[in-house]
Amino acid sequence: MTPEVQQRINDLVQNNKIMVFMKGTKLMPQCGFSNNVVQILNVLGVPFETYDVLSDPDIRQGIKEYSNWPTIPQVYINGEFVGGSDIMIELYQKGELQQMVEVALAS
Repeated sequence: MTPEVQQRINDLVQNNKIMVFMKGTKLMPQCGFSNNVVQILNVLGVPFETYDVLSDPDIRQGIKEYSNWPTIPQVYINGEFVGGSDIMIELYQKGELQQMVEVALAS
């Protein structure tokens, strides 16, 4: 990953309370896993930003190196990597995701 790509990713992660790197957009997810994440965040009713990795091969590969996580989508809350679709579903079902989001938005 180039320093420029790393800086772009870092800026997106640091400048957005909830950042989702996904296939497609929050209005048009392009895969089921990305759609799961969007639906969970929509149910929680929280503001979040997305980045379509399909439109940017450098970010698509770079985000995997940035997080050391091989799959998309990737969710960052308050600058911290949370996980992908399965982890988001698990956190939501346990009631932990709502708390994480509230803390992030309050800070």
